[in-house]
Amino acid sequence: MRPSPGTSWLPGGPPGRYPPLPRIDHRIDLGKRVVDHLLGCPGGRYRDRVLGTGWTELAALAAAYLIAVLATPAGISGAVLLLPFQVGVLGTPSPAVTPTNLLYNVIATPAALYRYWRQKQTGGRLAPVLITGTLPGVIAGSVIRVELLPGPRVFALVVAAVLVPLGTWLTLTRPPGHSGPARPARPIPGPALIALAATVGCAGGIYGIGGGSILAPILIGTGRPASEVAPAALAATFVTSVAGVITFTILSTHQPGSIAPDWPTGITLGIGGMAGAYTGARIQSRLPDALIRRLVGILVLAIGARYLWSGLT
Repeated sequence: MRPSPGTSWLPGGPPGRYPPLPRIDHRIDLGKRVVDHLLGCPGGRYRDRVLGTGWTELAALAAAYLIAVLATPAGISGAVLLLPFQVGVLGTPSPAVTPTNLLYNVIATPAALYRYWRQKQTGGRLAPVLITGTLPGVIAGSVIRVELLPGPRVFALVVAAVLVPLGTWLTLTRPPGHSGPARPARPIPGPALIALAATVGCAGGIYGIGGGSILAPILIGTGRPASEVAPAALAATFVTSVAGVITFTILSTHQPGSIAPDWPTGITLGIGGMAGAYTGARIQSRLPDALIRRLVGILVLAIGARYLWSGLT
């Protein structure tokens, strides 16, 4: 006879009895939470850590790989697209999700930078200019994130107001010189570019993006070739992400709550992103600038729509 509900026996109990099956119950509960999350049910509180179960690790690796393959040719690490995945699926707490995203950048972007270096694409003088602005910006943004801005709604609406029109413009227009007489690029002056990079770096420190997702489309939109923009933007992303992870780790020693990076999640995503970034950098030289421009536009629209939804809900 089967045991009544809730009955359990230790190993070595009466022969012929059925042992309890706690793993099945756990999986049923996990499945319910996944369904609740996918359907957007208010009662679905899928916020517990599930990293460690095999399917979650595989999902994290696959998501990071695919996003990095699509984003790297345009100079975008893909961290901004992983943010909702971390919060909704992996259950990374806030504000730890911000430095965890930056940790993903630290692990993933060197593979792309190495591949670009082998292809003799270093970003030229653009890379140090971007780093000069983004480095102090990300430190300031990390402090602001912990001390002043626990909520993302206002920032989400501001970013959406910038990215949605920019993504639409990039998607619907042709790059300079694509047809008809070649038109010169309209480069941003050095001081203005440093100020822009500092602002973007500050935003990256606040919400865990390296800044390439904003800098790359702006620079490509001014007529700079993607072959120059991509390695420069990723170099700035890497340096600012290292600084951001260090800053958040230091802040976590003086502040309560989940502030330090979630190392297992960041490392798992970073490994997938590393493979995807290398692949994306390898195929970048084979893609025409017009296609990369459209790709950037679509990614920017997706990012902007995500931030708009976050700000309105």
